[in-house]
Amino acid sequence: MTPAPGPQATAVDECAPDAAGGPGTPATECCSLSGGPMGPDDAQRVAALLKALSDPTRLRLLSHVAAQGCEAVCACDLTEELGISQPTVSHHMKKLVDAGLLTREQRGKWAHYSVVPSAFVELRSFLELG
Repeated sequence: MTPAPGPQATAVDECAPDAAGGPGTPATECCSLSGGPMGPDDAQRVAALLKALSDPTRLRLLSHVAAQGCEAVCACDLTEELGISQPTVSHHMKKLVDAGLLTREQRGKWAHYSVVPSAFVELRSFLELG
């Protein structure tokens, strides 16, 4: 086991320098989560959301659906627009639905997807630094 390095960094050392080149704002001001530490249930939920977002194809699909606001988007429109095959679209959209980021509604032959606003509120809240 390697011994611990020299003196521990202070909160000021962990932040960016200010505009004058001096020490930055203390870590509690620039790096803290506004909601405080997470409980195990919240951590599990946010981890599932972030895992679903960790794929570039899913991010592209989600951004196209989110760009429509409250309007549902047909899977048929995503295949051509993004140059992705229908089975690939279905696979990734299922992951986004299972994570709770999108809802799916079957309309005849095609599935239509809409964003779940509360999931984005939860993500925004988690990512907001105070």
